[in-house]
Amino acid sequence: MNFIDALFQYDFLQRALIAGVLAAIGCGLVGTYVVVRRISFVAGGIAHAVLGGMGAALFFGYAPYGGAIVAALIAAVIIGGVSLVWKEREDTVIGALWAIGMAVGILFISATPGYQLDLFSYLFGNILMVSGEHLQLMIVLDVFLVLMVVLFHNQFNAVIFDEEFARLRGLPVTLVYLLLLAMVALTVVLLIQVVGLILVIALLTLPAAVAGHYTKTLSAMMLLAVLIGFLVTSSGMAVSYAYDLPSGATMILVAAIIYLVSALAAMLHRRKVRRV
Repeated sequence: MNFIDALFQYDFLQRALIAGVLAAIGCGLVGTYVVVRRISFVAGGIAHAVLGGMGAALFFGYAPYGGAIVAALIAAVIIGGVSLVWKEREDTVIGALWAIGMAVGILFISATPGYQLDLFSYLFGNILMVSGEHLQLMIVLDVFLVLMVVLFHNQFNAVIFDEEFARLRGLPVTLVYLLLLAMVALTVVLLIQVVGLILVIALLTLPAAVAGHYTKTLSAMMLLAVLIGFLVTSSGMAVSYAYDLPSGATMILVAAIIYLVSALAAMLHRRKVRRV
């Protein structure tokens, strides 16, 4: 009740709750594609490469999230190109981008005059510090993601479930896959302030993974993943506020607990069905 009372009193908590809703939309829609396509490692590579763009933007006096968007999209194109053309070396390239992006970002941030103390929030997030300007950016990104899902849902489905069949049907598989990775990249930027670059992959995948236990269609999985994502962000924020804990890490622990309970329940249900 203390958190609910505080929610009506403090603007920063209201902004954080709105940010949780916006984050849930992004991770629910795009996270479903990531889980079904099994490209979590790709998403992780994009996420960690983003720090390089943020550090460079800070060093040259630009907005860090502008640099994050540019770096995320470049990483998505590189990883997508390697995945489609040079599949046997995909994991090597992703691992290299992962490490290089983090290293470059830390070097740029440490070299920035007046050394930026926001590095911790970039790495681990702080939803309680979301500003009005960042909420506007999140809204723009969410609108774009929803629009892409509505316009290209059938194409994404075809590429995710049967890439070869999609090619035979004449779909531009390469462009569709690159667009999907670009959406993953923008979702990573969307979630940075909420859980940070280190933990973003968990929030991107766990709600969708839980939703996958209870749904049979991609659309239903997306809707349920959005609802679970909001449950994770709001309850995680409430627990972190009540016990003065880091908000990003608390949200991920809540998501992990929900996933483990759901996975155990699904396993027990399958065993019961087999016995019958």
